[in-house]
Amino acid sequence: MSDQAFHPPAEELTLPKVLAALADPARLATVRTLARLGESACGRIQHDAGLEVSKSTMSHHLRILREAGITRSRTQGARRLLTLRRQDLDRRFPGLLDAVLQPELIR
Repeated sequence: MSDQAFHPPAEELTLPKVLAALADPARLATVRTLARLGESACGRIQHDAGLEVSKSTMSHHLRILREAGITRSRTQGARRLLTLRRQDLDRRFPGLLDAVLQPELIR
């Protein structure tokens, strides 16, 4: 990711793009971890979400989440910090994150 990473404006977030990004289990785990921890470094999110993927795969997942408007990234020194765009998502799609962040139902 470059220092000038693309973050779509809240009014341009679309439900199909958000749902497509959340459909992947690794990305869903990332979002749930961010919701639980708050702003976190990329490496910590991967570890705390229990994702055993390569750095390039994790970067891909994080880019998809950012470009869908689910996360926001910022650089602090050598670290890339991520946050969940909860306020923007709640405004555009009320109740969506609450539903997504619920623990999975036991089958």
